[in-house]
Amino acid sequence: MPQMAPMNWMSLFFMFITVFMLFNSLNYFCFLYSPKSSKLNKISTSISWKW
Repeated sequence: MPQMAPMNWMSLFFMFITVFMLFNSLNYFCFLYSPKSSKLNKISTSISWKW
């Protein structure tokens, strides 16, 4: 039926967009940044001001 072809293309387009947005959101929100351990142990030095 040629009248139903635009609906098939539209549903295929919406399915592709949905999968694309789902993939991008999962990559964005599931990315865990692990900081290096050298930055966690900061050495604090007390500064004595000599005015």
